[in-house]
Amino acid sequence: EISWIQTAYLIPEVVMIPLSGYLSRLWGTQKVFLVSCAGFLLMSVATGLSSSIDMMILFRALQGFVGGAMIPTVFAVAFTAFPPDKRVTASVVMGLIVTLAPTVGPTLGGHLTEWLSWRWLFFINVVPGMLVLFLVGRYAHFDKGDPSLSKGFDWFGLGLMGVFLMSMQFVLEEGSKNDWFADTAILSLAVIAAITGPAFIWRSLTYYNPIVELRAFANRNFTVGVIMTFIVGAALFGGTFLLPLFLGRVLSYSPSQVGTTMVVSGLAMFATAPFAGRLVRKLDLRILMFLGFVMCAWGMWDARLVSEEWGFWQFAGVQAMRGSGVMLAMIAAQQVTMSTLPPHMVKNASGLVNLARNVGGAFGLAFLNTSLTTNTAIHMGELTSRISQSNTQMQGMLAGMAQRFSGSIDPHASALKAVWGMLHLQATTLAFGDAFALLAMACGVAAVVTLFARPVKITPGAPPVEAH
Repeated sequence: EISWIQTAYLIPEVVMIPLSGYLSRLWGTQKVFLVSCAGFLLMSVATGLSSSIDMMILFRALQGFVGGAMIPTVFAVAFTAFPPDKRVTASVVMGLIVTLAPTVGPTLGGHLTEWLSWRWLFFINVVPGMLVLFLVGRYAHFDKGDPSLSKGFDWFGLGLMGVFLMSMQFVLEEGSKNDWFADTAILSLAVIAAITGPAFIWRSLTYYNPIVELRAFANRNFTVGVIMTFIVGAALFGGTFLLPLFLGRVLSYSPSQVGTTMVVSGLAMFATAPFAGRLVRKLDLRILMFLGFVMCAWGMWDARLVSEEWGFWQFAGVQAMRGSGVMLAMIAAQQVTMSTLPPHMVKNASGLVNLARNVGGAFGLAFLNTSLTTNTAIHMGELTSRISQSNTQMQGMLAGMAQRFSGSIDPHASALKAVWGMLHLQATTLAFGDAFALLAMACGVAAVVTLFARPVKITPGAPPVEAH
């Protein structure tokens, strides 16, 4: 049940992310952000005050839906309210915050849980959230809405989009836990997603006032950038998922120990951001994206050798390479994706880019979860096939362990269980190494895809678009 605390947030969020572009054009960026942020804060408090798991799931679902508009509107502002020579700085700052958050989250969350209680994971949002509401309400008059867009609102398209995205997200989130298509619910939702997805695309391309403007994909750089962002999402969320899981499951780290180890990735991103901003102005963005993905692949490839003997510094080296690479790739990908689009497409395009990152993360987690389960079983079979109970060394080991468990009801069974535990731990470690290698290969593929983008030149001194 506890996994639904996360799943309940992510499923409705994927509907609001692309919808946020339409709402920003209808009401204006400031109003959409203020409503989204206020709703997010209210649901944070409600979740923290929950007295049952069902209440938590409900409030998290509402939090995901209302809060889903915040990040896309912020990214859109970087390309609509700033002149081109300031957009890079704005993108670096926004990209830093967005990528730093899921990295610092486990660190802060681990310590908060131990110092106070889990409820403070939600209450901590209130003070910075109130400050954000005040500042945005006071200063963020970026644009005005267009009420005429409310005429002919595409309710049918919204329904298709909602069913498609929520079905797909559910399949990705829950598929690996339920043996994928062997589960009736997963199979049914996969079929629904396969039908409503193409129907939604058809509706968006043919309706005169679509909720999501898909014509941005006619721009080659935007298409390449969305693919890049998808893989950045898998690398960012996948790495942030795998490492804490390994530290807890294999090394038995406490939440605070996991947090302390994970902080290196955030620090690496933070340190890389200023250099990324300068390099974006001086280098071909394709080179920067290529370099970022190669660094990320390098870090993940090193992690394939992970073992129970690894300590803080081995993990720190892996995280530093991955964190720096993700930051370089993401900042460059943002510029490649958005810089060549006409101004009227930017808000919708921002929603699509953020959707690509979140869906990429969901695909990455689903794939990695399945990989861990499958490869653990494969490695366990390989390890046990090499060991025979008739082996004299094995017999001696079992006899020694049975002596240690002499106080138990069945010492021999206890010894066998202990040996099985040792083998399973080794198989799990090997499976984590395989998962890190898969992430490395995905980043390597992304590095090759970057070469298909067209050159982008950032022109200083041009005026901002749609800014007021």
